[in-house]
Amino acid sequence: MLVKTFASTVLGIEATTIAIEINISAGSRYLMVGLPDNAVKESLQRVESAIVASGYAMPRQKILVNLSPADIKKEGSAFDLAIAIGILAASGQIPVDLLQDYIILGELSLDGSILAVKGALPVAIQARQEGYKGMILPEMNAREAAIVNNFDVYGLRTLSDVIGFFNGVTGLEPTVVDTRNEFLQNVGKYEEDFSDVKGQQHIKRAMEIAAAGGHNLILIGPPGSGKTMLAKRLITILPPLSLTEALETTRIHSVSGKLASNSLVTLRPFRAPHHTVSDVALVGGGGTQPQPGEISLAHNGVLFLDELPEFKRSVLEVMRQPLEERSVTIARAKFTVSYPASFMLIAAMNPCPCGYHNHPGMKCICSPHTVQRYKNKISGPLLDRIDLHVEVEPVAFSGLSSAENEAERSVSIRDRVLKARVIQQVRFKGITNLHCNAQLTSAQVRKFCEISEDGKWILKIAMEKQGLSARAYDKILKMARTIADLAGSEEILLEHLSESIQFRALDGSYMRHMRPTSAPMLRIDKGA
Repeated sequence: MLVKTFASTVLGIEATTIAIEINISAGSRYLMVGLPDNAVKESLQRVESAIVASGYAMPRQKILVNLSPADIKKEGSAFDLAIAIGILAASGQIPVDLLQDYIILGELSLDGSILAVKGALPVAIQARQEGYKGMILPEMNAREAAIVNNFDVYGLRTLSDVIGFFNGVTGLEPTVVDTRNEFLQNVGKYEEDFSDVKGQQHIKRAMEIAAAGGHNLILIGPPGSGKTMLAKRLITILPPLSLTEALETTRIHSVSGKLASNSLVTLRPFRAPHHTVSDVALVGGGGTQPQPGEISLAHNGVLFLDELPEFKRSVLEVMRQPLEERSVTIARAKFTVSYPASFMLIAAMNPCPCGYHNHPGMKCICSPHTVQRYKNKISGPLLDRIDLHVEVEPVAFSGLSSAENEAERSVSIRDRVLKARVIQQVRFKGITNLHCNAQLTSAQVRKFCEISEDGKWILKIAMEKQGLSARAYDKILKMARTIADLAGSEEILLEHLSESIQFRALDGSYMRHMRPTSAPMLRIDKGA
Protein backbone atom coordinates (compact mmCIF):
# COMPACT_ATOMS: atom_id res chain seq x y z
CA MET A 1 0.00 0.00 0.00
CA LEU A 2 1.28 3.48 -0.90
CA VAL A 3 0.88 6.24 1.70
CA LYS A 4 2.15 9.81 1.74
CA THR A 5 2.99 11.92 4.81
CA PHE A 6 4.51 15.40 4.95
CA ALA A 7 7.53 16.78 6.80
CA SER A 8 9.79 19.75 6.16
CA THR A 9 13.42 20.76 5.88
CA VAL A 10 14.97 24.18 6.45
CA LEU A 11 17.51 25.80 4.14
CA GLY A 12 18.70 29.13 5.44
CA ILE A 13 15.66 30.53 7.23
CA GLU A 14 13.19 29.22 4.66
CA ALA A 15 11.38 25.89 4.97
CA THR A 16 10.65 23.45 2.14
CA THR A 17 7.92 20.84 2.46
CA ILE A 18 9.08 17.27 1.95
CA ALA A 19 6.63 14.56 0.85
CA ILE A 20 7.49 11.19 2.40
CA GLU A 21 6.11 8.35 0.28
CA ILE A 22 5.93 4.92 1.92
CA ASN A 23 5.28 1.82 -0.17
CA ILE A 24 5.03 -1.64 1.42
CA SER A 25 5.19 -4.60 -0.92
CA ALA A 26 6.37 -8.22 -1.08
CA GLY A 27 9.95 -8.68 0.04
CA SER A 28 12.06 -8.19 3.13
CA ARG A 29 14.29 -5.13 2.62
CA TYR A 30 14.20 -1.59 3.95
CA LEU A 31 15.11 0.98 1.28
CA MET A 32 15.32 4.78 1.46
CA VAL A 33 15.85 7.07 -1.54
CA GLY A 34 15.73 10.83 -2.16
CA LEU A 35 19.22 12.05 -1.12
CA PRO A 36 19.07 11.15 2.60
CA ASP A 37 22.18 11.68 4.71
CA ASN A 38 23.37 9.12 7.27
CA ALA A 39 21.17 10.51 10.05
CA VAL A 40 18.08 10.09 7.85
CA LYS A 41 19.10 6.59 6.68
CA GLU A 42 19.55 5.45 10.27
CA SER A 43 16.00 6.56 11.07
CA LEU A 44 14.61 3.14 10.04
CA GLN A 45 16.34 1.52 13.02
CA ARG A 46 15.00 4.20 15.39
CA VAL A 47 11.55 3.96 13.83
CA GLU A 48 11.41 0.18 14.19
CA SER A 49 12.37 0.29 17.88
CA ALA A 50 9.89 3.13 18.59
CA ILE A 51 7.01 1.34 16.82
CA VAL A 52 7.61 -1.88 18.75
CA ALA A 53 8.00 0.01 22.05
CA SER A 54 4.64 1.68 21.38
CA GLY A 55 2.87 -1.69 21.10
CA TYR A 56 2.59 -1.88 17.31
CA ALA A 57 4.19 -4.18 14.73
CA MET A 58 6.92 -3.28 12.28
CA PRO A 59 5.95 -4.81 8.89
CA ARG A 60 8.24 -7.68 7.82
CA GLN A 61 7.95 -6.81 4.15
CA LYS A 62 9.78 -4.64 1.68
CA ILE A 63 9.48 -1.01 2.80
CA LEU A 64 10.46 1.68 0.30
CA VAL A 65 10.74 5.25 1.63
CA ASN A 66 11.03 8.07 -0.91
CA LEU A 67 11.79 11.64 0.19
CA SER A 68 10.50 14.07 -2.42
CA PRO A 69 11.68 16.30 -4.05
CA ALA A 70 14.61 13.97 -4.62
CA ASP A 71 17.12 16.66 -5.64
CA ILE A 72 17.22 18.31 -2.19
CA LYS A 73 19.67 16.91 0.34
CA LYS A 74 17.80 15.66 3.43
CA GLU A 75 19.68 16.04 6.70
CA GLY A 76 18.97 15.40 10.37
CA SER A 77 16.61 13.28 12.39
CA ALA A 78 13.43 15.40 12.15
CA PHE A 79 11.91 13.01 9.56
CA ASP A 80 11.67 10.09 12.03
CA LEU A 81 8.12 10.75 13.19
CA ALA A 82 6.68 11.28 9.70
CA ILE A 83 8.35 8.06 8.48
CA ALA A 84 6.98 6.08 11.44
CA ILE A 85 3.44 7.35 10.91
CA GLY A 86 3.71 6.62 7.19
CA ILE A 87 4.81 3.01 7.83
CA LEU A 88 1.97 2.43 10.31
CA ALA A 89 -0.57 3.90 7.86
CA ALA A 90 0.82 1.94 4.89
CA SER A 91 0.56 -1.28 6.91
CA GLY A 92 -3.06 -0.53 7.85
CA GLN A 93 -2.46 0.00 11.58
CA ILE A 94 -3.76 3.60 11.59
CA PRO A 95 -6.19 5.45 9.27
CA VAL A 96 -4.90 7.70 6.51
CA ASP A 97 -7.74 10.25 6.55
CA LEU A 98 -5.87 13.13 8.25
CA LEU A 99 -2.35 12.59 6.95
CA GLN A 100 -2.59 15.13 4.13
CA ASP A 101 -3.66 17.92 6.51
CA TYR A 102 -0.63 18.01 8.80
CA ILE A 103 3.11 18.55 8.71
CA ILE A 104 4.73 15.96 10.98
CA LEU A 105 8.10 16.68 12.54
CA GLY A 106 10.15 15.04 15.28
CA GLU A 107 13.07 12.80 16.19
CA LEU A 108 12.19 9.43 17.75
CA SER A 109 13.94 7.88 20.70
CA LEU A 110 14.14 4.07 20.88
CA ASP A 111 11.41 4.01 23.55
CA GLY A 112 9.00 5.99 21.37
CA SER A 113 9.44 9.41 22.97
CA ILE A 114 9.70 12.42 20.66
CA LEU A 115 12.79 14.65 20.88
CA ALA A 116 13.09 18.35 20.01
CA VAL A 117 14.07 19.57 16.54
CA LYS A 118 15.42 22.79 15.03
CA GLY A 119 13.53 25.26 12.85
CA ALA A 120 9.96 24.66 14.03
CA LEU A 121 8.95 28.30 13.51
CA PRO A 122 9.93 28.68 9.81
CA VAL A 123 8.35 25.27 9.16
CA ALA A 124 5.07 26.41 10.75
CA ILE A 125 5.12 29.67 8.76
CA GLN A 126 5.63 27.80 5.49
CA ALA A 127 3.03 25.15 6.33
CA ARG A 128 0.34 27.76 6.98
CA GLN A 129 1.21 29.54 3.74
CA GLU A 130 0.80 26.26 1.83
CA GLY A 131 -2.64 25.63 3.34
CA TYR A 132 -1.96 22.85 5.82
CA LYS A 133 -4.42 22.65 8.70
CA GLY A 134 -1.79 22.19 11.36
CA MET A 135 1.41 20.64 12.55
CA ILE A 136 2.40 17.75 14.83
CA LEU A 137 5.76 18.09 16.53
CA PRO A 138 7.60 17.52 19.85
CA GLU A 139 6.07 19.09 22.92
CA MET A 140 9.29 21.06 23.54
CA ASN A 141 8.80 22.90 20.22
CA ALA A 142 5.05 23.53 20.53
CA ARG A 143 5.14 27.10 21.85
CA GLU A 144 7.71 28.05 19.26
CA ALA A 145 5.53 26.86 16.37
CA ALA A 146 2.34 28.20 17.99
CA ILE A 147 3.66 31.74 17.51
CA VAL A 148 2.05 31.31 14.08
CA ASN A 149 -1.61 32.19 14.68
CA ASN A 150 -4.64 30.58 13.01
CA PHE A 151 -2.74 27.32 12.73
CA ASP A 152 -3.26 24.16 14.82
CA VAL A 153 -0.09 23.08 16.59
CA TYR A 154 -0.08 19.83 18.55
CA GLY A 155 2.92 19.28 20.80
CA LEU A 156 3.04 15.60 21.75
CA ARG A 157 5.43 13.57 23.89
CA THR A 158 5.42 10.07 22.42
CA LEU A 159 4.72 8.14 19.25
CA SER A 160 1.71 6.59 21.04
CA ASP A 161 0.23 10.10 21.49
CA VAL A 162 0.60 10.79 17.76
CA ILE A 163 -0.97 7.44 16.86
CA GLY A 164 -3.85 8.27 19.21
CA PHE A 165 -4.32 11.62 17.44
CA PHE A 166 -4.72 9.94 14.04
CA ASN A 167 -6.95 7.28 15.59
CA GLY A 168 -9.31 10.02 16.76
CA VAL A 169 -8.50 9.95 20.48
CA THR A 170 -10.22 12.93 22.12
CA GLY A 171 -8.69 15.26 24.69
CA LEU A 172 -5.74 16.44 22.59
CA GLU A 173 -5.82 20.23 22.42
CA PRO A 174 -3.65 22.41 20.18
CA THR A 175 -1.13 24.74 21.80
CA VAL A 176 -2.30 28.35 21.68
CA VAL A 177 -0.03 31.37 22.06
CA ASP A 178 -1.38 34.92 22.03
CA THR A 179 1.60 36.25 20.12
CA ARG A 180 0.72 39.93 20.30
CA ASN A 181 -0.11 39.83 24.01
CA GLU A 182 3.06 37.89 24.87
CA PHE A 183 5.08 40.37 22.85
CA LEU A 184 3.55 43.41 24.57
CA GLN A 185 4.03 41.91 28.04
CA ASN A 186 7.75 41.20 27.63
CA VAL A 187 9.10 43.71 25.12
CA GLY A 188 11.77 46.08 26.41
CA LYS A 189 12.18 44.58 29.90
CA TYR A 190 15.91 44.58 30.69
CA GLU A 191 17.70 43.76 33.92
CA GLU A 192 20.63 46.11 33.22
CA ASP A 193 20.34 49.89 33.23
CA PHE A 194 22.61 52.82 32.37
CA SER A 195 22.06 54.18 35.87
CA ASP A 196 24.40 51.41 37.07
CA VAL A 197 27.29 53.19 35.32
CA LYS A 198 28.87 56.00 37.31
CA GLY A 199 30.45 58.88 35.44
CA GLN A 200 31.53 58.26 31.82
CA GLN A 201 29.25 61.01 30.46
CA HIS A 202 31.31 61.34 27.27
CA ILE A 203 30.93 57.60 26.60
CA LYS A 204 27.21 57.64 27.33
CA ARG A 205 26.85 60.49 24.84
CA ALA A 206 28.68 58.47 22.20
CA MET A 207 26.47 55.44 22.86
CA GLU A 208 23.36 57.59 22.65
CA ILE A 209 24.48 58.81 19.22
CA ALA A 210 25.26 55.24 18.16
CA ALA A 211 21.82 54.03 19.28
CA ALA A 212 19.99 56.95 17.67
CA GLY A 213 21.54 56.36 14.25
CA GLY A 214 22.36 52.64 14.35
CA HIS A 215 26.11 53.36 14.17
CA ASN A 216 28.96 50.99 14.98
CA LEU A 217 31.20 51.86 17.92
CA ILE A 218 34.63 50.95 19.30
CA LEU A 219 35.67 51.61 22.91
CA ILE A 220 39.38 51.93 23.76
CA GLY A 221 40.44 52.00 27.38
CA PRO A 222 42.41 50.33 30.19
CA PRO A 223 41.19 47.24 32.07
CA GLY A 224 38.38 47.92 34.50
CA SER A 225 37.32 51.24 32.95
CA GLY A 226 33.81 49.94 32.23
CA LYS A 227 33.93 49.04 28.52
CA THR A 228 32.07 45.73 28.88
CA MET A 229 29.60 47.18 31.38
CA LEU A 230 28.75 50.00 28.98
CA ALA A 231 28.48 47.70 25.97
CA LYS A 232 26.03 45.36 27.70
CA ARG A 233 23.71 48.28 28.40
CA LEU A 234 23.54 49.55 24.84
CA ILE A 235 20.51 47.39 24.03
CA THR A 236 18.61 49.06 26.89
CA ILE A 237 18.58 52.40 25.03
CA LEU A 238 17.81 51.01 21.58
CA PRO A 239 14.21 51.26 20.35
CA PRO A 240 12.17 48.21 21.44
CA LEU A 241 11.72 45.47 18.86
CA SER A 242 8.67 45.74 16.64
CA LEU A 243 6.55 42.60 16.29
CA THR A 244 7.88 42.09 12.76
CA GLU A 245 11.48 42.34 13.99
CA ALA A 246 10.70 39.99 16.88
CA LEU A 247 9.32 37.33 14.51
CA GLU A 248 12.30 37.70 12.17
CA THR A 249 14.77 37.40 15.06
CA THR A 250 12.91 34.41 16.52
CA ARG A 251 13.03 32.70 13.14
CA ILE A 252 16.83 32.89 13.00
CA HIS A 253 17.23 31.62 16.56
CA SER A 254 14.79 28.80 15.81
CA VAL A 255 16.85 27.60 12.85
CA SER A 256 20.03 27.62 14.95
CA GLY A 257 18.39 25.70 17.81
CA LYS A 258 19.25 28.51 20.25
CA LEU A 259 15.74 29.73 20.99
CA ALA A 260 15.51 30.30 24.74
CA SER A 261 12.32 28.97 26.38
CA ASN A 262 10.90 28.14 22.92
CA SER A 263 8.95 31.38 22.73
CA LEU A 264 8.99 34.71 20.98
CA VAL A 265 12.20 36.78 21.20
CA THR A 266 11.05 40.09 22.69
CA LEU A 267 14.41 41.67 23.57
CA ARG A 268 17.06 42.78 21.15
CA PRO A 269 19.76 40.09 21.04
CA PHE A 270 23.17 40.75 22.55
CA ARG A 271 25.83 38.35 21.28
CA ALA A 272 29.36 38.35 22.70
CA PRO A 273 31.44 35.56 21.11
CA HIS A 274 34.80 34.70 22.67
CA HIS A 275 37.90 35.87 20.82
CA THR A 276 38.73 32.23 19.93
CA VAL A 277 35.66 32.05 17.66
CA SER A 278 36.26 30.75 14.12
CA ASP A 279 35.27 32.62 10.98
CA VAL A 280 32.56 30.01 10.24
CA ALA A 281 31.10 30.35 13.74
CA LEU A 282 31.06 34.13 13.36
CA VAL A 283 29.54 34.55 9.89
CA GLY A 284 27.82 31.17 9.48
CA GLY A 285 28.28 28.08 7.34
CA GLY A 286 29.65 24.62 8.06
CA GLY A 287 28.49 21.33 6.55
CA THR A 288 26.16 20.89 3.63
CA GLN A 289 23.38 22.76 5.46
CA PRO A 290 24.93 26.09 6.52
CA GLN A 291 23.89 27.37 9.93
CA PRO A 292 23.57 31.03 10.96
CA GLY A 293 26.62 32.50 12.67
CA GLU A 294 26.96 35.01 15.49
CA ILE A 295 26.42 37.98 13.19
CA SER A 296 23.02 36.60 12.15
CA LEU A 297 22.10 35.65 15.72
CA ALA A 298 22.79 39.32 16.53
CA HIS A 299 20.37 40.46 13.79
CA ASN A 300 18.26 43.40 15.03
CA GLY A 301 20.55 43.61 18.05
CA VAL A 302 24.15 44.08 19.12
CA LEU A 303 27.31 42.09 18.38
CA PHE A 304 29.95 42.76 21.03
CA LEU A 305 33.57 41.86 20.30
CA ASP A 306 35.58 42.24 23.49
CA GLU A 307 39.39 42.31 23.29
CA LEU A 308 39.16 43.03 19.56
CA PRO A 309 42.92 42.67 18.76
CA GLU A 310 42.86 39.13 20.20
CA PHE A 311 40.48 37.89 17.49
CA LYS A 312 42.15 36.18 14.55
CA ARG A 313 42.63 38.62 11.70
CA SER A 314 40.85 36.30 9.25
CA VAL A 315 37.82 36.26 11.55
CA LEU A 316 37.61 40.05 11.65
CA GLU A 317 38.14 40.47 7.93
CA VAL A 318 35.16 38.28 6.99
CA MET A 319 32.92 40.84 8.71
CA ARG A 320 33.73 43.58 6.22
CA GLN A 321 31.03 42.76 3.69
CA PRO A 322 28.27 41.93 6.22
CA LEU A 323 28.89 45.27 7.93
CA GLU A 324 28.18 47.05 4.64
CA GLU A 325 25.51 44.79 3.14
CA ARG A 326 23.71 43.90 6.42
CA SER A 327 23.38 40.31 5.25
CA VAL A 328 25.70 37.37 4.68
CA THR A 329 25.60 35.01 1.70
CA ILE A 330 27.00 31.49 2.02
CA ALA A 331 27.62 29.74 -1.30
CA ARG A 332 27.78 26.01 -1.90
CA ALA A 333 28.18 24.07 -5.14
CA LYS A 334 24.43 23.44 -5.56
CA PHE A 335 22.80 26.29 -3.66
CA THR A 336 23.28 29.66 -2.02
CA VAL A 337 21.91 30.70 1.38
CA SER A 338 21.48 34.25 2.65
CA TYR A 339 21.04 35.15 6.30
CA PRO A 340 20.09 38.63 7.51
CA ALA A 341 22.82 40.31 9.56
CA SER A 342 21.65 43.83 10.38
CA PHE A 343 23.40 44.37 13.69
CA MET A 344 25.23 47.10 15.58
CA LEU A 345 28.88 46.27 16.13
CA ILE A 346 30.33 47.28 19.48
CA ALA A 347 34.03 46.50 19.89
CA ALA A 348 36.29 46.99 22.89
CA MET A 349 40.06 46.93 23.21
CA ASN A 350 42.90 47.93 25.48
CA PRO A 351 45.20 50.69 24.16
CA CYS A 352 48.23 48.36 24.40
CA PRO A 353 49.12 44.82 25.56
CA CYS A 354 49.58 45.84 29.21
CA GLY A 355 46.47 48.00 29.01
CA TYR A 356 47.84 51.26 30.44
CA HIS A 357 49.05 53.29 27.46
CA ASN A 358 48.09 56.96 28.10
CA HIS A 359 46.65 55.99 31.51
CA PRO A 360 46.55 59.01 33.88
CA GLY A 361 47.72 57.05 36.92
CA MET A 362 49.46 53.87 35.75
CA LYS A 363 52.74 53.47 33.91
CA CYS A 364 52.73 51.62 30.59
CA ILE A 365 55.50 49.02 30.27
CA CYS A 366 55.08 48.53 26.50
CA SER A 367 57.55 49.92 24.00
CA PRO A 368 56.22 52.17 21.20
CA HIS A 369 56.90 49.38 18.72
CA THR A 370 54.87 46.92 20.85
CA VAL A 371 51.97 49.34 21.11
CA GLN A 372 51.96 49.94 17.36
CA ARG A 373 52.15 46.23 16.57
CA TYR A 374 49.22 45.65 18.94
CA LYS A 375 47.10 48.29 17.18
CA ASN A 376 48.07 46.96 13.76
CA LYS A 377 46.28 43.70 14.54
CA ILE A 378 43.15 45.56 13.50
CA SER A 379 43.11 46.42 9.82
CA GLY A 380 42.42 49.92 8.56
CA PRO A 381 39.52 48.80 6.34
CA LEU A 382 37.74 47.28 9.34
CA LEU A 383 38.27 50.39 11.48
CA ASP A 384 37.00 52.45 8.57
CA ARG A 385 33.66 50.66 8.87
CA ILE A 386 33.29 51.53 12.55
CA ASP A 387 31.63 54.91 12.91
CA LEU A 388 32.52 56.10 16.42
CA HIS A 389 35.96 55.71 18.03
CA VAL A 390 35.84 56.55 21.73
CA GLU A 391 38.43 56.52 24.51
CA VAL A 392 37.17 55.20 27.86
CA GLU A 393 39.05 56.67 30.82
CA PRO A 394 38.98 55.13 34.31
CA VAL A 395 36.49 56.67 36.74
CA ALA A 396 38.00 58.34 39.82
CA PHE A 397 37.01 57.27 43.34
CA SER A 398 35.02 60.46 43.83
CA GLY A 399 32.94 59.62 40.77
CA LEU A 400 32.22 56.10 42.04
CA SER A 401 31.39 57.05 45.62
CA SER A 402 29.49 60.30 45.12
CA ALA A 403 25.74 60.00 45.59
CA GLU A 404 24.98 63.63 44.76
CA ASN A 405 24.18 63.14 41.11
CA GLU A 406 22.26 59.98 40.30
CA ALA A 407 23.13 58.58 36.89
CA GLU A 408 20.52 58.95 34.15
CA ARG A 409 18.34 55.90 33.61
CA SER A 410 18.15 54.01 30.33
CA VAL A 411 14.51 54.92 29.80
CA SER A 412 15.34 58.64 29.67
CA ILE A 413 18.10 58.11 27.13
CA ARG A 414 15.87 55.76 25.13
CA ASP A 415 13.17 58.44 24.90
CA ARG A 416 15.62 60.76 23.15
CA VAL A 417 16.79 57.93 20.90
CA LEU A 418 13.18 57.13 19.95
CA LYS A 419 12.47 60.76 19.06
CA ALA A 420 15.52 60.79 16.77
CA ARG A 421 14.47 57.49 15.19
CA VAL A 422 10.96 58.84 14.53
CA ILE A 423 12.51 61.82 12.71
CA GLN A 424 14.50 59.38 10.57
CA GLN A 425 11.44 57.22 9.83
CA VAL A 426 9.56 60.25 8.58
CA ARG A 427 12.54 61.39 6.51
CA PHE A 428 13.04 57.98 4.89
CA LYS A 429 9.37 57.14 4.42
CA GLY A 430 8.81 55.26 1.19
CA ILE A 431 12.45 54.15 0.82
CA THR A 432 12.84 50.38 1.02
CA ASN A 433 15.21 48.92 3.63
CA LEU A 434 16.25 52.30 5.00
CA HIS A 435 15.40 52.75 8.66
CA CYS A 436 18.22 54.76 10.26
CA ASN A 437 21.07 57.08 9.31
CA ALA A 438 23.75 54.38 9.45
CA GLN A 439 22.08 52.61 6.51
CA LEU A 440 22.38 55.57 4.13
CA THR A 441 24.16 54.91 0.85
CA SER A 442 26.68 57.39 -0.58
CA ALA A 443 24.05 58.83 -2.91
CA GLN A 444 21.57 59.19 -0.05
CA VAL A 445 24.23 60.88 2.11
CA ARG A 446 24.51 63.63 -0.52
CA LYS A 447 20.73 64.06 -0.43
CA PHE A 448 19.99 63.93 3.30
CA CYS A 449 23.26 65.19 4.86
CA GLU A 450 23.84 68.56 3.24
CA ILE A 451 26.22 70.91 5.05
CA SER A 452 27.11 74.60 4.69
CA GLU A 453 30.19 75.95 2.94
CA ASP A 454 31.85 76.52 6.32
CA GLY A 455 31.06 72.92 7.22
CA LYS A 456 32.65 71.70 4.00
CA TRP A 457 35.76 73.73 4.77
CA ILE A 458 36.05 72.28 8.29
CA LEU A 459 35.55 68.76 6.94
CA LYS A 460 38.21 69.37 4.27
CA ILE A 461 40.75 70.39 6.91
CA ALA A 462 39.87 67.37 9.07
CA MET A 463 40.26 64.99 6.15
CA GLU A 464 43.67 66.41 5.25
CA LYS A 465 44.99 66.40 8.82
CA GLN A 466 43.63 63.00 9.83
CA GLY A 467 44.03 61.23 6.48
CA LEU A 468 40.35 60.28 6.31
CA SER A 469 39.04 58.01 3.57
CA ALA A 470 35.96 58.58 1.43
CA ARG A 471 34.10 56.06 3.61
CA ALA A 472 35.09 57.99 6.74
CA TYR A 473 33.80 61.16 5.06
CA ASP A 474 30.38 59.53 4.66
CA LYS A 475 30.49 58.18 8.22
CA ILE A 476 31.13 61.66 9.62
CA LEU A 477 28.19 63.10 7.70
CA LYS A 478 25.91 60.27 8.84
CA MET A 479 26.89 60.81 12.47
CA ALA A 480 26.43 64.57 12.10
CA ARG A 481 22.94 63.89 10.72
CA THR A 482 22.18 61.76 13.79
CA ILE A 483 23.52 64.40 16.20
CA ALA A 484 21.33 66.98 14.49
CA ASP A 485 18.31 64.66 14.81
CA LEU A 486 18.99 64.27 18.55
CA ALA A 487 19.07 68.06 18.81
CA GLY A 488 15.85 68.34 16.80
CA SER A 489 17.59 70.33 14.10
CA GLU A 490 16.61 70.01 10.46
CA GLU A 491 19.99 71.39 9.35
CA ILE A 492 23.42 70.00 10.18
CA LEU A 493 25.16 72.82 12.05
CA LEU A 494 28.89 73.33 12.58
CA GLU A 495 28.63 72.12 16.18
CA HIS A 496 27.05 68.85 15.01
CA LEU A 497 29.76 68.35 12.40
CA SER A 498 32.55 69.16 14.86
CA GLU A 499 31.24 66.67 17.42
CA SER A 500 31.02 64.04 14.70
CA ILE A 501 34.63 64.63 13.58
CA GLN A 502 36.03 64.10 17.07
CA PHE A 503 34.67 60.54 17.03
CA ARG A 504 37.04 59.53 14.19
CA ALA A 505 40.18 59.59 16.36
CA LEU A 506 41.48 56.20 15.24
CA ASP A 507 41.74 57.27 11.62
CA GLY A 508 44.93 58.18 9.82
CA SER A 509 47.44 59.88 12.05
CA TYR A 510 46.32 58.12 15.24
CA MET A 511 47.25 54.71 13.90
CA ARG A 512 50.59 56.07 12.72
CA HIS A 513 51.56 58.30 15.65
CA MET A 514 49.38 56.99 18.49
CA ARG A 515 48.09 60.34 19.61
CA PRO A 516 45.47 60.22 22.41
CA THR A 517 41.91 59.46 21.34
CA SER A 518 40.30 61.97 23.66
CA ALA A 519 40.73 64.76 21.13
CA PRO A 520 38.82 67.95 21.96
CA MET A 521 36.04 69.13 19.71
CA LEU A 522 37.60 70.49 16.53
CA ARG A 523 38.05 74.26 16.53
CA ILE A 524 39.57 76.01 13.52
CA ASP A 525 40.18 79.72 13.01
CA LYS A 526 39.75 80.44 9.30
CA GLY A 527 41.91 83.56 9.67
CA ALA A 528 44.92 81.70 11.06
